[in-house]
Amino acid sequence: MQGAQRRPGFSEIAERPYADVLIVGGGINGLATFRDLAMQGVDVALVERGDFASGASAASSHMIHGGIRYLENGEFRLVAEAVTERNALLRTAPHYVRPLQTTIPIFTTFSGVLSAPLRFLRHGGGRPRERGAVLIKVGLMIYDSFSRGGGRVPRHTFHGRRRSRERFPSLNPAVRYTATYWDASLHDPERLALDVLRDGLAVGGDRARAANYAGAVGERDGRVVVRDVESGEEVEVAASVVVNASGPWTDLTNTALGESSRFMGGTKGSHIVLDHPALLAATGGHELFFEHDDGRIVLIYPLKGRVLVGTTDLEHDMADPIVCTEEEVDYFIALIRHVLPGIEVDRSGIVYRFSGVRPLPGHGDLAPGFVSRDYRIECGSIGGATDAALLSLVGGKWTTFRASAAHVADRVLDVLAVPRRRSTRGVPIGGGRGFPMSERSRHGWIAERDTGVGFARASVLLDRYGTVAADVIAAIVADPDDAPLAHAPGYSSGELRHLARTEHVVHLDDLLLRRTSLAFTGEAEAAAWEVADAVASVLGWDEATVGAEVARAIAAVHAADPSWTGVRS
Repeated sequence: MQGAQRRPGFSEIAERPYADVLIVGGGINGLATFRDLAMQGVDVALVERGDFASGASAASSHMIHGGIRYLENGEFRLVAEAVTERNALLRTAPHYVRPLQTTIPIFTTFSGVLSAPLRFLRHGGGRPRERGAVLIKVGLMIYDSFSRGGGRVPRHTFHGRRRSRERFPSLNPAVRYTATYWDASLHDPERLALDVLRDGLAVGGDRARAANYAGAVGERDGRVVVRDVESGEEVEVAASVVVNASGPWTDLTNTALGESSRFMGGTKGSHIVLDHPALLAATGGHELFFEHDDGRIVLIYPLKGRVLVGTTDLEHDMADPIVCTEEEVDYFIALIRHVLPGIEVDRSGIVYRFSGVRPLPGHGDLAPGFVSRDYRIECGSIGGATDAALLSLVGGKWTTFRASAAHVADRVLDVLAVPRRRSTRGVPIGGGRGFPMSERSRHGWIAERDTGVGFARASVLLDRYGTVAADVIAAIVADPDDAPLAHAPGYSSGELRHLARTEHVVHLDDLLLRRTSLAFTGEAEAAAWEVADAVASVLGWDEATVGAEVARAIAAVHAADPSWTGVRS
């Protein structure tokens, strides 16, 4: 295959198949490590077997949080780091990370007070039990203390039955207290991941290359065999250090690279998204974060005009399909009825399901809910070669992606004997750079850039892309065929063509699931043909390809739904 015929990204790696560092895995942890190393001037390449941020990173609960429940496991270091990173992301990525009021409905006063110390001493052992008001109050006081000195969110508040019912009239009458504290929402995880990638490519120049749909499938003589998933072409990439950031697939990746490991023990988490105005109103704009009667932590979360409900925490074999089962849906409906019994909810309101596997470490007989969300780095070598180091990231979560990437990058720099040039701490991310934080500055930013699209449209684009919206607006204005989509009027054809042209789009599902919110809001299936037609000329699709892409994309939208038959209801 000639270089000109190769896809961008893979072409750059194939034409120069060597780097100081090769990162395997294009989820948020791999992308953040890529950005960090690019900022140090390291020659770095990244490959991802699917689309960027399409695995575990796409299956999050859309939260950036300190992890209040980790206090019960005694993970104070992790909570302190997570709160620090949460506060930092409110500054560095304010376009996607925003303060979120979180309310805990509490049914008892003293429950869990005696069992919690035992769980702490046993590092999470024992049967989960409901936490009462006293235990939650103590936990929130400790949680607030981690935000002292540079905290970005207010302290918690506590309310009794009367005040709780005034604020949330639909709450179960058995709720005796509510506790409200502040964490942060992550409105668009996949788009934040793309911003991290964009920043890494920009700062790294020709010394930073990244390819999606390019899998690390094996090793030969200490080199990593990378296969273009689209064409089947293979290249051997030589690197001094290989970073395995493939999340729950870490052990499978290591096996392919000739270094067998058993580091991982990920658990599956599923979510459903409901289009349900009454449920949305019942949340009062708060995330409801609470324990179901089996002791599991669950959430009901208003987002994008829909309600996100999750999550489960189930053991999972990576050889099995990752789906949101009917039993999990039953569980979600039951938990809604438990806390909001007057709200009628059934399957007809579900517009989207998604499911993923958390990249947790192996944990033996420990209950999934008590497995540490901390991370560590394991060292090995490629195919037994002594001159090709293999570093595997085990664990990690969205909130701490910058910190975990910094630790991985520091380990890489030690191996390479290269000094760190600069810290990533406090560095703005993508559209968070120059993002207007006051209403006055927001109006000023929009007024300067709404030429041809109007103030209202420019405001929507600013919320959707941060200050990167300036490029989107310019592309829309320059596109003579731009028009709102009939089936998703919040987006326009010129906007989608710009995304297809500039954001590593290979398939239609890349657009529907990760470059836009169309799948999340339940508009993807209806808009699929329209979106495909809009971008066909940019991506070189003929009529047959458009049809195939629509079929593939609709299947991808329903991938987590085992009840889907392929027949549109």
